[in-house]
Amino acid sequence: MTEQDNREPHAAIYRPEGGKRIKGLFSSQTVEKVGTGTTQRKTISKMYWYCTQESDDTVMVQPLNKNMIPAGATTPVPLDDFLAKYNPEPEMYLKTVYPKMQELSATVSRAEESRQRGALYSAQFEYENALAVDEENVRANFGLGLTYVERGETTKAKDILGRIVGLDAAFAPEHKHLFNEFGISLRRSRMLDQALEYYGRALTLSQSDENLHYNIARAYFDRGETDKCREHLENALRLNPDHEEAKKFMEFLNAKKPAADA
Repeated sequence: MTEQDNREPHAAIYRPEGGKRIKGLFSSQTVEKVGTGTTQRKTISKMYWYCTQESDDTVMVQPLNKNMIPAGATTPVPLDDFLAKYNPEPEMYLKTVYPKMQELSATVSRAEESRQRGALYSAQFEYENALAVDEENVRANFGLGLTYVERGETTKAKDILGRIVGLDAAFAPEHKHLFNEFGISLRRSRMLDQALEYYGRALTLSQSDENLHYNIARAYFDRGETDKCREHLENALRLNPDHEEAKKFMEFLNAKKPAADA
């Protein structure tokens, strides 16, 4: 999914001569035939999409959920197809969708502020309000997971973890700080199996992240699996030979190994 923050209150219309990019609310229509013979009739169904133009020839479209919030997976649409099949909906965006997006963002921000000052039950309340509107909201899912981990409620934290590992957007670059904080919290809370499950999911989406391999190495070390720890440290250093933490960790393992052999 795409986060709801910092979206301008407009629905832009593409104008090639003006160099504008598409961004805003659009609709598409589908005509279906219902019935047979003389009773056959046409029905028109309308869908709404939040759309952003990523390149000169591609527009990413994201459906609205039942609460009129952009949610779920984004789909690339060739620009020519988009211009032929999608219509701008600026009035609906300004009156309905944009205010709801802003309200959701404010709810998540209140939750994050509560969690940062240690008001964990207030944070839970706000995060749950946000997820009632958009159950795939990345910030709210991470935040609620962190809240449960900090409260020591491992069963509930595991439930949230199951939701997060199913969200590709959770591991997108813009959520890196949340991603790292959650993984570290799992490991420090000795939820090592869950931390490895979580990092393993991330690894399927990003094989070339040296910090991810380093974090996996830390989790394996905490589980006492030194060989796998070393394997991921080697991967981290192969990707970034100057990774200071990984180098120091490897030096520690190498110094420890002769003593263990002796």
